Amino acid sequence: MPPFTPDTPVGVLGAGAMGSGIAQVAAAAGHPVVVVDASTDALGRARDGVARALEREVERKRLDEGRAAEIVARIRFADLVGAGGMEPFAGCGLVIEAIVEQLGVKRDSFAALERAVGTDCVLATNTSSLSVSSIASACRSPERVLGVHFFNPAPVMPLVELVPGVATAPEVLAATRSLVDGWGKTTVVAADTPGFIVNRIARPFYGEALRMYEEGIADAPTIDWAMREIGGFRMGPFELMDFIGHDVNFTVTRSVFEAFFYDPRYRPSLTQQRLVEAGRLGKKTGRGFYDYRDGAARPGPRTDQALGEAIVERILAMLVNEAADAVLLRVATPADIDLAMTKGVNYPKGLLAWADELGAQRVLARLTALQDEYGEDRYRPSALLRRMAREGTRFWP
Repeated sequence: MPPFTPDTPVGVLGAGAMGSGIAQVAAAAGHPVVVVDASTDALGRARDGVARALEREVERKRLDEGRAAEIVARIRFADLVGAGGMEPFAGCGLVIEAIVEQLGVKRDSFAALERAVGTDCVLATNTSSLSVSSIASACRSPERVLGVHFFNPAPVMPLVELVPGVATAPEVLAATRSLVDGWGKTTVVAADTPGFIVNRIARPFYGEALRMYEEGIADAPTIDWAMREIGGFRMGPFELMDFIGHDVNFTVTRSVFEAFFYDPRYRPSLTQQRLVEAGRLGKKTGRGFYDYRDGAARPGPRTDQALGEAIVERILAMLVNEAADAVLLRVATPADIDLAMTKGVNYPKGLLAWADELGAQRVLARLTALQDEYGEDRYRPSALLRRMAREGTRFWP
């Protein structure tokens, strides 16, 4: 496969928020871009969305009008049906798929993509939790397929997880990493395991908060207050779930849970499922854990320092345990794990560095106490954490 060049044509399959954001990133880096979607309405929204996003950048003095116009001019939008299926991708050196998170749909799309592009075109999936190897198996040349997982909104969020499948050629990973680094993104490499780095390790941020809420230990405003004001997180878990959308957040949790053969660590919450079933998806529908409708009152937290510290310690212990297990099972390097959690979800510090500050013995003691109290495998400590506590070792020198 020849190396990518600054003017390599880039294709994006899917004109949703993620697809249009990826197209904007590639076009801003100088690439001619084609965005293809089956919905002409989606293409229209994508075109307008990119234009509005660049207008805001001009208004904020981050971009001049001429540069914004150049970026817009580099992006072409094509109807999947009217343009002859995948044919608009024929001259692309890289195509990034950003469509619905359904394995069968993605596999069908990759099989069709491969028939339309040249033999040296790299095919990438923006999946957040599905198996890259399974998607790639739909292709005759799975060595050219890998995961390139952007975070929303793609033009703003710096992190991109690169995920080689079982068959991905090393040179494809290396060339794609060089390209995406050149777009100004921060890349990390993750093993092809459920949730990759961020969506795997972050599950307890939501799951353990929901568990405490369901038990009546604290309400949503109090847990959010504790994680923000004491833990230093930018948003609390309930605020963040409302912002992401419960349909999206619940689907990722369920996907990870099922992909890990129903490991209780990742069990979804019935409370969140009921919100999804009721259509209370968060900010986008006006109601979630909070009421966002005009004039709605927002309840205040119980600002109890001792309670707040206990909340933070419980959630943090679970997060550190996930990060430790990710190191143990070679999901990623310690450096990439801490980088991913700070750049991908804006954690105040890397979880492994945080573990070193607290000490493995303290984290282990909290997890052991939880496991003793509940008798659930959900709280089993990582073997690596046990080893570190016993030997007095650290993640970072």
